[in-house]
Amino acid sequence: MDAFAAPRPRRVLPGFGLTLGYTMVYLSLIVLIPLSAVFIRSLGLGWLHFYEAVTAPRVLASLRLSFSASLVAAVINAVFGLIIAWVLVRYTFPFKRVADAMVDLPFALPTAVAGIALTALYAPHGWLGRGFALLGVKVAFTPLGIVVALTFIGLPFVVRTLQPVIEDLDREVEQAAWTLGASPVQTFVSVMLPVLWPPMLTGFALAFARALGEYGSVIFIAGNMPKSTEIAPLLIVTKLEQYDYAGAAAIAVVMMVLSFAIMLGINALQNWAITRHGER
Repeated sequence: MDAFAAPRPRRVLPGFGLTLGYTMVYLSLIVLIPLSAVFIRSLGLGWLHFYEAVTAPRVLASLRLSFSASLVAAVINAVFGLIIAWVLVRYTFPFKRVADAMVDLPFALPTAVAGIALTALYAPHGWLGRGFALLGVKVAFTPLGIVVALTFIGLPFVVRTLQPVIEDLDREVEQAAWTLGASPVQTFVSVMLPVLWPPMLTGFALAFARALGEYGSVIFIAGNMPKSTEIAPLLIVTKLEQYDYAGAAAIAVVMMVLSFAIMLGINALQNWAITRHGER
């Protein structure tokens, strides 16, 4: 009987049961248990006090600023990150390797150092801030300064996500489109953008998520004025310093839920773009 038994399918990953168990335990220790602890801590307030804590004017203002500034910074990075990635892949110019290495600078630079440097540059008497002041634009200690800081720390995510995809683009397809009479704009929109759209959304999501939780590079340039330039992570730290652990956990829960919903929507849009491109 054993001789005629169907052979057992070979698994691609050896010891699947063991590796799956290790993965679940590791994710539980690193992700699930800490997040659950935040939820449980926030429930200590009770539903009424939880609602009052997260709907306070100062909290709503900080959440609104964090999400709007992160969204604007992610959009800016998506557009200019695509341009930078395209230039780094398709063109040769002096000091190209230096420019490519500079993209990773926000990864290596401590966030506090980045915040101090940006504040020194964009302060009213800084090198760049002085020029903006002549135009009547104040950057440092305003929401605009927060967007600048979040754009700085989020750019590498978009560039590094798009670079390998642009390198794999078949130039013969572009040349065929030109041969058929397509303009450069038509070639980009009809031929290249459908391929670049999914990784561009991935870079956008990563930049948005990174900006939403940023703290060190923002607190120096923001000014940290309640209901004006105070971001949600700073408000959480402030409540922790006041020993209001439940209130800090409540704000963190709201940020996690909203972030998860936004990321879920972005992933759904990305899957839709991939499916649509595959059907073509």
